Amino acid sequence: MKEIKDLKDFEALVNQDKPVLLDFYADWCGPCQTLLPTVEKLAEKYENDFEIRKINVDKNPQLAQQFKVRSIPALFVLKDKKVEKSLVGLQSEHALEQVIQEFLIPA
Repeated sequence: MKEIKDLKDFEALVNQDKPVLLDFYADWCGPCQTLLPTVEKLAEKYENDFEIRKINVDKNPQLAQQFKVRSIPALFVLKDKKVEKSLVGLQSEHALEQVIQEFLIPA
């Protein structure tokens, strides 16, 4: 799973057509580390239809501030450059998959 390293990466990501799931995390955050394998699995499963990226809040404080991240893990679904849904805290694979299904572009 790719990581957004700077604002340039972020801009390139939101300027494409696929919906986007952003996972704001930190290396020291236990729930974030617990969630990581689930998010990576879903990123692989939906790689053709959905862009799933992680953002380290310690390395990207500007993006964390832009999204008003107060608690991590924080997940945001973006479509057409707008936040359509946000989730905070540890999420189950089933819950995340439902969110992804909700925003998939019909074939």
